[in-house]
Amino acid sequence: MFKRQLVLEDGTVFIGEGFGSERLRAGEVVFNTGMTGYQEVITDPSYFGQIVTMTYPLIGNYGINRDDFETVTPFIHGFVVKEVSEYPSNFRNDESLDHFLKANDIPGISGIDTRKLTKIIRKQGTMKAMIADTSRSLEEIVNQLKGIELPTDQVKMTSTIKPYVVPGRGMRIVMVDFGAKHGILRELTKRDCHITVVPYNYSAENILRLKPDGIMLTNGPGDPKDVPEAIEMIKQVIGKIPIFGICLGHQLLALANGADTEKMKFGHRGANHPVKDIQTNKTYLTSQNHSYAVSKTSLENTGLELTQVALNDNTVEGIKHILYPAFSVQYHPEASPGPEDTNYLFDDFLQMIKNNQEKKGVEVYA
Repeated sequence: MFKRQLVLEDGTVFIGEGFGSERLRAGEVVFNTGMTGYQEVITDPSYFGQIVTMTYPLIGNYGINRDDFETVTPFIHGFVVKEVSEYPSNFRNDESLDHFLKANDIPGISGIDTRKLTKIIRKQGTMKAMIADTSRSLEEIVNQLKGIELPTDQVKMTSTIKPYVVPGRGMRIVMVDFGAKHGILRELTKRDCHITVVPYNYSAENILRLKPDGIMLTNGPGDPKDVPEAIEMIKQVIGKIPIFGICLGHQLLALANGADTEKMKFGHRGANHPVKDIQTNKTYLTSQNHSYAVSKTSLENTGLELTQVALNDNTVEGIKHILYPAFSVQYHPEASPGPEDTNYLFDDFLQMIKNNQEKKGVEVYA
């Protein structure tokens, strides 16, 4: 271990022990309240460019395994923990967290007061930060942070470059990849869907040429307004093909129908966020990771109906179109990590496709 510092844009400094890569990076500092699931968090493309703080005090105790990856290449810029386990103990363990971060050139810092850091973020909001060597001066780092612009091409950096197929014999689904988690693919393949994964900027014309039964709009990083190509595509396919949106896909569906989105003070990141379904009056625990939310007041006169709300802050968690077969949720029904309370939404999506086909007089085989 060696000394390392975490410097926030407001001048706050935390001194701790370095682990992982020796590369020093800047990013937007955020916090995740999950007790487990750090591997899925680190490999979730939605964390692109962010320095992630885990509020649970001991991280790395069950190591890294081959099964829990959400992408092949992690995109986070740093990892902050109270205590990192040097000797993981679990029957699935393949390597330590420290070794994994070194292999993927991700710096980490441990031994700091993550509770204090989380309180600062909750009070001040997310801000830029840097994991740096202790030899660098505070003034130098803060000035550098103030000059850094957060990237606007995050979806481009995390999306697939070319289309590819995950074969199946059931419903034909086009999955628009905005920085998708493997968990979404897993749930669709579990239901024997034939999936064609396409880039974020794939045109409506090309999607319709594939003659899909349904379209999945995936999660992804950043501001949904930075992806105008996707918004235009959704405008052209809605009403023609059933749509299911998750996280960023949910926000893009809202924007395509005339609603608005706004940046949250510190976002939702964790595996225990309660969400209430307005129609059934049921409450579900959900896994979440997002900085932006759909504005509730902007839903008026858009053709969209509010279906679910967050019980912690009453933000929009689910919408559906009044006329067309299209719905979306802000959280992650595939969990990974988190509870599987809302896994049924994938079945609802396929049932919506069947209902749409029957309505059009199409013979349904799946």
